[in-house]
Amino acid sequence: MTGGTGEGYVEPGGSWRPFWLVAGALAVFLVLDLALPGGDVPALLWLVAVVGVLGVVGIGCLSARRVWTVRVDDEGLSVGRETVRYADIDVDHLRAVDAGVDAGAPVLGGGWSLPKGRTGLPLKLTDGRTVLVPTRDPAPLHEALVGRLADTRDRPSGTEGTLGR
Repeated sequence: MTGGTGEGYVEPGGSWRPFWLVAGALAVFLVLDLALPGGDVPALLWLVAVVGVLGVVGIGCLSARRVWTVRVDDEGLSVGRETVRYADIDVDHLRAVDAGVDAGAPVLGGGWSLPKGRTGLPLKLTDGRTVLVPTRDPAPLHEALVGRLADTRDRPSGTEGTLGR
């Protein structure tokens, strides 16, 4: 995770740790199969097992990283493919709240509930809706958002074009 208003904030949505743990376990089993006497597992079965298992685990790791990664950058706050522009965030509510869950609020990024191991940072939008931002550590995310929103409020008006660019 990185913080601060200059470079942005990124919280990865997943880790490659499960992939490497499974790869390590398969390597140990392969070494044991080669080292121990007795019935050997055919090479084709090892190939199918390694490609199949690592493929499934790898796809799971990759999709978690794509779907649940939280970013605070120049574009706004994004979770996966969903982005909330800074102009759509209720700044006063954000300054008053730094953690907690608003029951029944939709999860930003999709899904019916928060992913395992994450808490929801409630984010009230200017249209009155509240969404939950899934995060492992709400404090640095809150700091990054408040810092970014302070930066956007300090800019002189008229810096955006007619299309918001």
